[in-house]
This record gives sequence, structure tokens and C-alpha cells, in this order.
Amino acid sequence: MREEILMMGKKAREAAHQMAKAGSASRREAIERMAEALEKEHASISAANDEDIRQAIDKGLPKPKVDRLRLGDKVMKEMIGGLREVAMLPDPVGEITRMWTRPNGLRVGRMRIPLGVVGIIYESRPNVTVDAASLCIKAGNAVVLRGGSEAFQSNQCLASILQRSLADAGLPEAAVQLVGTTDRDAVLDLLKLEEYIDVMIPRGGEELIRFVAENARMPVLKHYKGVCHVYVDAEADLAMAEKISLNAKVQRPGVCNAMETLLVHERIAGKFLPKMAEAFRLEGVELRGCEKTRALVSNCLPATEEDWYAEYLDLILAVRVVDTMEDAIQHITKYGSQHTEAIVTESFQSAHRFLQEVQSSLVLVNASTRFNDGHQLGLGAEIGISTSRLHAFGPMGVEELTTTKFIALGNGQLRS
Repeated sequence: MREEILMMGKKAREAAHQMAKAGSASRREAIERMAEALEKEHASISAANDEDIRQAIDKGLPKPKVDRLRLGDKVMKEMIGGLREVAMLPDPVGEITRMWTRPNGLRVGRMRIPLGVVGIIYESRPNVTVDAASLCIKAGNAVVLRGGSEAFQSNQCLASILQRSLADAGLPEAAVQLVGTTDRDAVLDLLKLEEYIDVMIPRGGEELIRFVAENARMPVLKHYKGVCHVYVDAEADLAMAEKISLNAKVQRPGVCNAMETLLVHERIAGKFLPKMAEAFRLEGVELRGCEKTRALVSNCLPATEEDWYAEYLDLILAVRVVDTMEDAIQHITKYGSQHTEAIVTESFQSAHRFLQEVQSSLVLVNASTRFNDGHQLGLGAEIGISTSRLHAFGPMGVEELTTTKFIALGNGQLRS
């Protein structure tokens, strides 16, 4: 297995060299062919996915985790649409991002280039295989993928289709490779390939991400948790606040951009929270609140200190009534994970202050936290959401999968 992983790294390095030389048209064609192939191979993809779903149910995986595995018609349509959107995005490779002239006439600039070989270790959602591959190809990279054991059949099927599409477009199949084992030792071997893999991106639970960060010999782009907040301001439109809060929590509770804590200004808490709590209960949400919340909401469990730090990924919500907006911001600063925060307010001043002072990867005004997603923000797709501020912060699209090199244009200048 160690030899196989080493050979994958070598093939990926060579493929990355070829991808960096490939023209924009070839890379776009490859991604368009991927979209066409997924449409044609819908039946085989569904069959592989059904097998993963069956095994997950047999193993007793929780419903939210099974849901993340499912490649239904809607997810398939989004994957194919995402591929076509990525194909049509502007090509970042070769872009001159800045140019300036030195006193001696030397013109200095920065040019976008691929990162090289990207490693991605991820759990559950097999659509990550397609999203990651398309973005890496668009940015001129090669990618080595290691998906979770629970989506093994789906990932194998998808990776095979993507490789054939690359070959049909005249590009190296090794630009997309999937580790063909679920053995955890393969992950350790992958994390030692600093000679061949330029950056590692883990996607999954906190345990996986910490394991990768602690063992990788190459740089790691990561986020540990998505402890996301919605703050309902004193000057909020309460009908809007109810819809946003409900969507942020229940539309898909098992994902990293779902709301985990609701903060409500005390001035409107008495009017807002009882009705909001009833809406949550109808959706099966368990509420855990502070003392002020429990005084307003019946059958609300007491929140502990651990609840404010919690990423539930389930139909559980922590609720806190705050005296001021300052208290809301301080709460987010202390307990948040710099992932996604939203304010609901009709006040321009409050919205502006929230945008300025809250330092998370996406800060929203009058919109659900569920929009922290590469597709939703117009990136076509995303390879992950980074909450480590070096290199990338927030959803990582095509541009975030490049770096810049310096270039200098002279006419015979010599250094004295």
C-alpha cells in the first residue's frame, strides 16, 4: 500500500506539470466532458450510491450522515450544473494580478500559477469528489483524493468517470486520482508525501481535521468546526428573522454552515422567541437556552457552557438573549469558530458595525448562514471552507487553488 501511495504521488507530480502547461481550452473541455459523462452514467452512479446507502443503513449510521451520502436527482443536477459553471469561469492561470515600475525601469508584477498537487481527505459526501476534481483541473492542478469509507463505491464510480473524461480531452488521467483503499494507514502514508503533494485539505469532522493537521508534513488548509450564529437585532424585521433562523437551522442541520446558536436582543426577545420556539418545535428542534430564554420559552432545556461551543450538526439549537449588540459580538468572538455569522436588522449602522467587527469567513446581513457555500456565492463550487486565514479564508474556489509568482520585465538592468 505504501508503494501504491508513493506511485500515486509521483504520477500526480508529473500530471501537475502537464496540467500547468495545458491550455485553458483543454481544461474547460475536460470539465464539460465530465458533466456530459455524469449525465450519461446516471444509472451506474445511482447503483454505486445505493450500495453505499444500504451499507450505511445496515451499519446504523445516523440519518443526517446517511443524508450526506445520498446522490439523489437534486444533488446530481447540482453537481452537473456546478461542473458547467466551473467550466465557464474565467481562467485564473497566467493572470497578471498587479504590475509596477521601479525607479530603474524594471517592471515587476505577480502572475497566477497553479498550486501544483492538491491532496484532499474527506468524509461522507461523494459530491466532493466531483467538486474538488473540477476546481483543481480548472486551476491547472492535479489532485489526489481520499474519500470516506462510507462513500467508497460512489467515489470509485465518480473518479473513474472523471479520469475517462480527462483522457478524452487529451489530459493525463493521473490529474485526478482516488486512493483505492479505506485503510486508515493509507492516510498516514499520504500525509508523508511532502515531496509530491503541495497542500493538504481535510474536509470532515473535527477529529479528522485535527488528525490531518497533526500528521501532515505539507501545509494544511482547514476548519475545525462550524459554530455559526444568527443574531436578531433590536431593529430586526421579525418575520424575516423567523424565516432566516428557521432556514439556517433546519434546511440541512448536518452541515458546517448550519446555525448552532441563536442570539436575540432582549428588547424584542419577548415578542420574537415564543413564536420562534414554536416554529422550531414543529420542525423537531431541541432548544437549550440561557435563563432569560427559558423564562420566555416553555420546555426549553438549560444551556451549559459547553453548549455555546457546540457544533451539533443535528436538530439541536442553543439560544441566548443578549442585552446589547456588543454582547452578541463578544459572544461570537469567544465561542465562534470564525466560520459564518449573520445579523438580522433594519439598521444600517448595526449592519455596518457587525460587518466590520465580526471576523468570520463569511458575515451576512439579512440572509441565512446556509449561503456560505462556493456554489451559492458564485464560485461555481468549492473545495472546502477555510477558517485558517493564511492563503485562503472562506469558501475556496478556483482562484484560491492558485498562488502567485513574481515576474520582472527588464531591458538590460544590472544591479550595482
